[in-house]
Amino acid sequence: MTKRLRTIATGLTALIASTGVGLAQDHGTRGAITLPDAASATYQPGPPNLPKGTQISMVSGDPSKPGPFVLRVKFPANTVIAPHTHSEAETLTILSGSIYHEHGTTIDNAKGKELRAGGFVFLPKDMPHSLWTTEQSVELQVNGSGPFGLNYINPADDPSKSAR
Repeated sequence: MTKRLRTIATGLTALIASTGVGLAQDHGTRGAITLPDAASATYQPGPPNLPKGTQISMVSGDPSKPGPFVLRVKFPANTVIAPHTHSEAETLTILSGSIYHEHGTTIDNAKGKELRAGGFVFLPKDMPHSLWTTEQSVELQVNGSGPFGLNYINPADDPSKSAR
């Protein structure tokens, strides 16, 4: 490598290191995260406060800690996520299947909007909403910043309060 190329490479490395450009902003991880396809996501059973059958893949970050995160979530057919809010803003992007979404503190199936692959929702923090699937399962991506939480409008709707 010539002296000039070495100088350029050193400068670019310093610029990337100082700005974080091109580096994952994943809590403590200073490397890129790449999923070449949907099959590369590793899923685990969802937490007890989500309906039975939910699966989650933590793609990047940790929603329980400060900073950005990316989750992939699978909900089976005929799943209801009762009206709830989140402690921080979130975005939802539908990757496959379909799901219904409604703003508000109650569920009215007639008012829910169907979201299909490519559909997108931005929700400010503390915006009450609900989600439900019908005959199709859904895979969606959740982007947000932590610490992130889910708070049911009616605490009795929290699946962790009953036997799973």
